[in-house]
Amino acid sequence: MPYTPSGFFCDRLIRERERRDGEGSLGKPLRFSGQDFTALKQECLQKKSLFEDDTFPATVESLGYKELGAKSNKVKNIVWKRPKEICENPEFIVGGASRTDICQGDLGDCWLLAAIACLTLYEKLLYRVVPQEQSFSEGYAGVFHFQFWRYGDWVDVVIDDRIPTFNNQLVFTKSAERNEFWSALLEKAYAKLHGSYEALKGGNTTEAMEDFTGGVTEFYEMKEAPKELNKIMKKALERGSLMGCSIDSLVPARFETRTTTGLVKGHAYSVTAVQECKHTTTKDSKVRLVRLRNPWGQVEWTGPWSDNSKEWTSLSKDEKEKLQHQNAEDGEFWMSFEDFKKNFTKIEICNLTPDALEDDKIHKWTVSVNEGRWVRGCSAGGCRNYPDTFWTNPQYRLRLLEEDDDPEDNEVACSFVVSLMQKNRRKERKMGANLFTIGFAIYEVPKEMHGNKQHMQKDFFLANSSKARCKSYINLREVTQRFRLSPGEYVIVPSTYEPHQEGEFLLRVFSEKRNTSEEIENRIEADHPVPAPASAVGEESEEDQKFRTIFQEIAGDEMEITANELKNLLNKVVSKNQELNTEGFSLETCRSMIALMDMDGTGRLNLQEFRHLWNKVKQWQGIFKHYSVEQSGSISSYEMRNAVNDAVMCFVSRPGYRLNNQLYDIITMRYANESMNIDFDSFISCLVRLEAMFRAFQAFDQDGDGSIRLSALEWLQLTMYA
Repeated sequence: MPYTPSGFFCDRLIRERERRDGEGSLGKPLRFSGQDFTALKQECLQKKSLFEDDTFPATVESLGYKELGAKSNKVKNIVWKRPKEICENPEFIVGGASRTDICQGDLGDCWLLAAIACLTLYEKLLYRVVPQEQSFSEGYAGVFHFQFWRYGDWVDVVIDDRIPTFNNQLVFTKSAERNEFWSALLEKAYAKLHGSYEALKGGNTTEAMEDFTGGVTEFYEMKEAPKELNKIMKKALERGSLMGCSIDSLVPARFETRTTTGLVKGHAYSVTAVQECKHTTTKDSKVRLVRLRNPWGQVEWTGPWSDNSKEWTSLSKDEKEKLQHQNAEDGEFWMSFEDFKKNFTKIEICNLTPDALEDDKIHKWTVSVNEGRWVRGCSAGGCRNYPDTFWTNPQYRLRLLEEDDDPEDNEVACSFVVSLMQKNRRKERKMGANLFTIGFAIYEVPKEMHGNKQHMQKDFFLANSSKARCKSYINLREVTQRFRLSPGEYVIVPSTYEPHQEGEFLLRVFSEKRNTSEEIENRIEADHPVPAPASAVGEESEEDQKFRTIFQEIAGDEMEITANELKNLLNKVVSKNQELNTEGFSLETCRSMIALMDMDGTGRLNLQEFRHLWNKVKQWQGIFKHYSVEQSGSISSYEMRNAVNDAVMCFVSRPGYRLNNQLYDIITMRYANESMNIDFDSFISCLVRLEAMFRAFQAFDQDGDGSIRLSALEWLQLTMYA
């Protein structure tokens, strides 16, 4: 759903300010929904009451919107209960959090539970997401909290402990221990983060892995996996990376169906260990094994190296202990690496830092994070297949400054990973939102253009092919790929496949060595407008003389005109210009014109003020005609960027205005019609408002430092008259 300027852009400014204050870091996470866990807990303890979360209430709205919505039979018998109402001695964690604490319930979120199972392998990571200082005994107030990485920031999510039950049994995630509740509460907090439990239905394990770690994920298709995949997996686990895998289901009707060997198609598994061990029967024979876990907590592989298979008899007691082999229907099992590759379709590795897994050295990487947005009609240009609009997509300048320490084949290059993530699509499902098909392309910047931060124009992309790009556009939350390019300057262009698709995204660049990435046009600058000098006596053109005559007729003895009179005067002239195909200026536009040119504060224009205004209108009219769509009398909103850039040159003393992409977005939303076109009246109105607001700002910016401080009344006076 589109955001309004007052919503999205104000929120973004607030987020940027919070980051400057250290908010959003691991040590100082943002408070989701503005809730402070410590303050809420203290308040409940003082009142001797249990916390009830009104931002995620124990109602059907928190369950879902369709299959779990108010009209669904599935929710009629669901009762929200606190753990103390479910069992006598509830505990947050029993005997340490482990992967057997996660058993899937009646929600299709195996992808989430597979990620939680991976998380339990690393205590440091787990207790970052699941703070330990929580219990149902000492200091219990019915309030708990969890921390997640969310689009570049860490957020602290507060919940109450009311959980959906049916016949006194948990409906969704549960632990093998009936009195253990950390996994159920973690699932509830994650559901709150996305708006409802139903929003968690269906997904990729990597999505939750990244939300638990802030890491970056790489995918491997088994058919195209590198020869050293076993080594890559083993090293990934040693470095704390999280891994998931799955088997594609080609037939939708057979989604999550068991194979004859006990594996489940269309289902997410966790990879929890990779080992190599010796046979007792053969001295030098080694076998490579992979341990996996089914989030269901049951249904296991029944082939070679399954719990009760004969292969285990060939291992010594020490080898069995090393592998922690046990015969239990707990959803966890071993299989050979060869069978793993043969049966599974893809594997996902979430690297906490994107170390180069292909070699033996551990590298330190730097990361750049950029928030962006595709706006229909302005910066949602689609992929390269749409050359007329592709160039309008957000652009990010990447500078690779230092080459790798260990170049391949003596090639001087920089290793880096680009990650493009679309935001909030899961949360907006209930409003009909689906994942966009997204991707990106990387272009090399010519040396003569290094340091130039201007937006690359259409001609550049028509004349240059991409230096690198993602393998394909795909409808996942995130598209990630690793590259090696020579040191230099590049432009990354993220886009949806189709144009006109509006949404937010996060672009992250990880590199082995130092890099910088920033959005092009991320600053606003302006030169002071210089009014055109009044014509000297005797130098009036024939047109000036006609206007003086018309002006005198309308203005009368006072020689000043009102907004209504200005509207009549301008429309007499403009209506004669058939190329503009316009109904004339609106009264509102004429009021804005007077606000711009009214130097003496009378609310009217004198002849000199009007002449200055008319000179502007004539110049802007020429620009409008230049960019106007043939015979339409309007400008495409995608061309508005260039038209505005040309127009503002008319009222500055030298090339001056440099607007950022957020302003172009605002202009499009404010002035474009439903067909994403801008008519002449709206074009002039936009430019008048733009110049007026800059003039007002510069009047307040007396010390010239680029910032001003206004009271509420000053702000209202400034904006209401513009």
